[in-house]
Amino acid sequence: MTPQRIISVVPSQTELLFDLGLDKEIIGITKFCIRPAEKVRDRFLVGGTKTLHLDQIHALRPDLILANKEENTREQIEELQRHYPVHITDVTSLPEALAMIREVGELVGKAQQANDLAQQIAASLTYQSLSSSPLSVAYLIWRNPYMVAAGDTFINAMLEAAGFQNAFAGHTRYPEVTPDDLRAAIPDLIFLSSEPYPFTEKHIAEFEKVCPSARVRVVDGEVFSWYGSRLLQTGPYLRNLQNEIMT
Repeated sequence: MTPQRIISVVPSQTELLFDLGLDKEIIGITKFCIRPAEKVRDRFLVGGTKTLHLDQIHALRPDLILANKEENTREQIEELQRHYPVHITDVTSLPEALAMIREVGELVGKAQQANDLAQQIAASLTYQSLSSSPLSVAYLIWRNPYMVAAGDTFINAMLEAAGFQNAFAGHTRYPEVTPDDLRAAIPDLIFLSSEPYPFTEKHIAEFEKVCPSARVRVVDGEVFSWYGSRLLQTGPYLRNLQNEIMT
């Protein structure tokens, strides 16, 4: 039976569900599910992605919960699995993201719409490398302490899709790094993500002092890390980013 009471505890997948036309079926989301803004405001909040309010979820009586291996805590998801169907995603590459979109579409009775969406995304993310020698990027996701996105992340996949080389590709997940580590990596570029840490233009000078030879810029973190329908915006954004860097 097609789910009629869906809770999504993953922001990018919440947006995907709305874009698949499931306005009535989505009954609960997290406080970090902020898109689409005009639709999420009237949904019941069930806590944060890693601090779910299980009692509130029980009160909503969902018949499907969408979760993610990285974004949610194992203990809470295992507890929810004792009571409800829970679909857990694990996305670190573009092929995995496209497969996830199709899987979710099948689960919620929107297979054709999801397949069409995945095809549009795949077509929009055709790219050309910036050069035969890609520019290296240190992608910062946190400050105090500094943390970067390493090789086995979806962010890394998006950097590669844009024709860049991750300066910390040899590391795993989201390691803490020191200013000395950043200098030793000798990145051509430093990208300051707008999320999860809200980097802004005021932080650029701080990193220019750490790596004077690197070009530092703030980038849209949702474009690099949201692996649902937000990917429709990724291709055009990455092409504009390439053009700006090369001019």
